[in-house]
Amino acid sequence: MSAASGTLGWAGIFRLALVQTALGSIIVLATSTMNRVMVVELALPALVPGLLVALHHFVQLLRPRLGHGSDVGGRRTPWIVGGMALLALGGITASLATAWMATDRFAGMLLGIAGFLAIGVGAGAAGTSLLVLMAKRVDPARRAAAATIAWVMMIAGFIVTAGLAGHFLEPFSTGRLVLVTTCVACLAFVVSLLAVRGVEGAAIARETVAVAGTEHTDFRAALREAWSDEQARRFTVFVFVSMLAYSAQDLILEPFAGLVFGMTPGESTQLAGLQNAGVLLGMVLVGLLGTWRGRSTPAALRAWCLVGCVASAAALFALATGGLAPQRWPLRANVFALGLSNGVFAVAAIGSMMALAGAGRGGREGVRMGLWGAAQAIAFAAGGVLGTAAVDLARQFTTDPAFAYGLVFAVEAVVFLWAAAIAISLGREAGAPATTGAGVELQPSFSMRARAG
Repeated sequence: MSAASGTLGWAGIFRLALVQTALGSIIVLATSTMNRVMVVELALPALVPGLLVALHHFVQLLRPRLGHGSDVGGRRTPWIVGGMALLALGGITASLATAWMATDRFAGMLLGIAGFLAIGVGAGAAGTSLLVLMAKRVDPARRAAAATIAWVMMIAGFIVTAGLAGHFLEPFSTGRLVLVTTCVACLAFVVSLLAVRGVEGAAIARETVAVAGTEHTDFRAALREAWSDEQARRFTVFVFVSMLAYSAQDLILEPFAGLVFGMTPGESTQLAGLQNAGVLLGMVLVGLLGTWRGRSTPAALRAWCLVGCVASAAALFALATGGLAPQRWPLRANVFALGLSNGVFAVAAIGSMMALAGAGRGGREGVRMGLWGAAQAIAFAAGGVLGTAAVDLARQFTTDPAFAYGLVFAVEAVVFLWAAAIAISLGREAGAPATTGAGVELQPSFSMRARAG
C-alpha cells in the first residue's frame, strides 16, 4: 500500500480478501454442516435449522448501524476484528448448541438462537467494514478485480473448510463437531488478525477521523441522510430486487432437476457444482476484463451488471421452457450458463457497491454500505422461502411439476429484468459527477454478493 496515496496494491487486496475466506469458513459450518446434522443425525424438523439460518440473515438489518459505528470512530480495523471475534464465538456457540440438542432439544435451540444471532451480527460488522475499507483504499481501476478476489476467496473458504471439516468429522460425533468448529473458528480469527494488521495505517486513520469528525454523529440523522439521497435509495431497491431474484433459485434448482429431468441425488449435486463453476468463471471474467486497460469505471461495472441481469433472466426463461421437453433439453449447458450470468452480475454488484460507497457527503461510507448489505441479507433470507413457497403454491393448481417449476423460474426471470430496468433508470437519472471520500470522481452512473454471510 502506498503511504502517500493510501491505495492498496495487489498484495494488500489479497490480504484483506483473506478476511472473506475466514468469514466464509465459519459460516459454511453453521449454515451447511450443522444444518445437515440437525436434520439427519438429530432427526429434527428441517424448519429448525431453516429458522436459525434465516435468523442470521435477518439480524443483519443492523448493518447500517454497525457501519455508522465505524464511520464515527474513523477506523474500520477494530470493527473487522471485533466482528470476526463475535463470528468465531457465535460459530462455537452454535456447535455447542447443536450437540446439546441431542440430549435437551429445547435448551439446545435456545443456545442455538444466541449462536446464530452472534454469527449474523459478527458477519455484518466484519463484512460491512471490510468492504468499506476496500472501497476507500482500492484504486478505481482495480475495483472489479478486487470484488472478484474477495468473492472468490470467500467461496474458497467454503470449499476448503467443507472438505477438511468433512474429513476430520469422521467418524461423526457431536464432540467432534464442537472440536472441529472450535479449531476452524480460532484459525479464522487468527488469519483475520494477520490479514488486517497494518493495512489501515495511522495516516489513513487520521484522514478518516478528520472527515468523520466534521459530520453529525447521530445514527438516525445519518440514516435519514443516506435514505434521502435519491440514487442511494433507488440503489437499495435495486440491491434487494436483484438479490431476491438471485437467491430464489437456490433451493428449487436441484428438486427441479430430480422431478423433471429424472436426475439422481448424486447427479443433481454435480449439477449444482457445474453451476458454481459457472459462477466462478463469470466472476473471474469480469475481474480480468474489468482490470484490462482500466475498464473498471462505474459505467463499465453498470454495463456488466446489466449484462448479468439480462443473461440471468434469459437462462431462467430457458429453464422454464426446457422443462417442458426434458428429453431434448441440454440442462447442464443451461445451468452452466445461469451460473456464468449470475457470476457476472454478482461481482459487478459488489464492485459497484465499492464504487458508490464514498459518494455523497464524507464520513457516511459505512452507513451506505450497511444499508445495501442489509437489503442484500433480507433478500437472501426471503428468496429461499419465497422460491420454495411459490413452487408449493403452483403445484396446488397443476399436477405437472415442469409447469409449476417453469412458472416460478419465469417469475424470477421477470424480477431480474425488473432489476435491470431499475439499473438503466438510475444510470439515466443520475446527476452531476460526485466525488468519493477518497477523492475519486464518480461518474453519473451506477451498478451493483453475495452472497455473503
